[in-house]
Amino acid sequence: MNLSPPVECCGVIPARYASTRFPGKPLAQIRGKPMFWHVYARARQCPELQHVVVATDDERIFSAAKALDVPVVMTRDDHQSGTDRVHEAADRIGIRNNGVVVNIQGDEPLLDPDMLSALIRPFADPEMAVTTLVHFLEPEAAQNPDRVKAAFAPNGRALYFSRAPIPHPRNAQSAAYFCHIGLYGFRKSALDQFVSLPPGRLEQIEKLEQLRLLENSIPIHVEITHGKSLSVDSPGDLEKVIAEFNQL
Repeated sequence: MNLSPPVECCGVIPARYASTRFPGKPLAQIRGKPMFWHVYARARQCPELQHVVVATDDERIFSAAKALDVPVVMTRDDHQSGTDRVHEAADRIGIRNNGVVVNIQGDEPLLDPDMLSALIRPFADPEMAVTTLVHFLEPEAAQNPDRVKAAFAPNGRALYFSRAPIPHPRNAQSAAYFCHIGLYGFRKSALDQFVSLPPGRLEQIEKLEQLRLLENSIPIHVEITHGKSLSVDSPGDLEKVIAEFNQL
């Protein structure tokens, strides 16, 4: 690990019971264990993470985590986003301002631990504030507004995120598209700043909270990864994930 002590790295898995498309999703069973357990088990394989905890607002998830010896933090039930829940958990754990907090999506039970390492390594730079991941996206898939596209400079600095296909190839030449992966690494001080800010104009238009960072001149560093994961947004997605597990 390239990070020098005393930098502390903690992974937080927000797990909310309420979901419009899939209520109780974190407790969905995969091979006899709830989905959040699989995310936790994979995150624990990342050597750069010293701690991994589940952050929830639901007693059922809290009790299930305790029963499986998974570290868990009970958070408020009025958070507007998973990032706000991650921040409360980081505060409760006592992560210092120069520490690194990784927001790990709780609905990706096939998470590749190497992707978490890719998020954390750039924090060897003491000026690094926020990191995230992208992977290459086929042009046809770029037309889907549910696939968030990222534009970034050669040095990895994020320029914009959009549901629209960016960059737009005006002269019909081919364009390289990159799909944003919803994993984030935050310097704790940057996470504190993020949650203190009101939603931005672009954030509200695109419904993308990472734009709040860019609108307030908080830089986001983008890493390209070849790793991919399959998120569970519906019971149908769960069936696909179970099929993938059966092939492992």
